[in-house]
Order: sequence, then structure tokens, then C-alpha cells
Amino acid sequence: MTRPLWTCPSCGRTFANRNQTHTCAPLGSLDAHFAGRAPHVRATFDAVLAEVTALGPVSVLPERTRIALHARMSFAAFVPRARWLDGHLVLARAIEHARFRRIERFSAHNVLHAFRLSAPADVDAEFAGWLAEAYAVGRQRHRSPPGDLR
Repeated sequence: MTRPLWTCPSCGRTFANRNQTHTCAPLGSLDAHFAGRAPHVRATFDAVLAEVTALGPVSVLPERTRIALHARMSFAAFVPRARWLDGHLVLARAIEHARFRRIERFSAHNVLHAFRLSAPADVDAEFAGWLAEAYAVGRQRHRSPPGDLR
């Protein structure tokens, strides 16, 4: 059985763990993150978001320094730049691939994969598969017994 999410009484964000450490600040505007950026940067983010929302419910959190995608936990984050979109996915395994600029292992099933997307076409079937894996981590399905889809 899945534990209910804890809601921070100050900022209203939800977390899988009670009293989880976080930057307790109001969320900003998604549009503000894309101000002054090339239009294809927003189109690339929208392509990512279309893939993720097809998987199930997701919260888009425009924080001060990044845009996080959150299910039970944050599983992806993006930083719009002038001509591209930097970001990372949290996967339950390390994937050595040229598309990942950096890989950081935080625990056995919490592996950050940093990338750069330059156009909506970069959100192809291969990347969509990684998004699906990251979404499963965000839903904490990687911690479930086999066959438990919660």
C-alpha cells in the first residue's frame, strides 16, 4: 500500500516523506522561465511534457532556478537556456549513453542523468522511454514488489 503524501504546511508542496527537507518558497511562473528564450526551447519542453502527461498525473513546479516534474517525488528537472533545454532525469539504474552529459549515483536506485535537448525532435522514442522510466521512479514504482503497479 502506498503511503499518503505529506503536504508542507508553509508552501503547500507534496512529498513522499514527512518533513522532507526542501526549499520552502512559492512557485513562480512557467512562462517566466521561457522569457527571452528561442521559441523552439519552449516547444521542446512542451514535447517533453506531452510525453510525460500521457503516462499519468504529473505536477509541473516552476521553481526559482528550475522547472521540476513531480509525481510522488521529483523525477526530472529542466533549465531553459537561450537556445536549448538543459535537464536531468532520475532513473533507478545507470544508463551509459552519449546523450547523457553526466551521470551521478546518489543511491542504488537514484541515478541522475544530465542531458541537453536542442529541438522538439530530440524528444524521440528513445528519450520517451527514459522519461517513462523516470516517471516510474517519480511514482516510486521502482520500489514496488514485482507486478505491483500501484
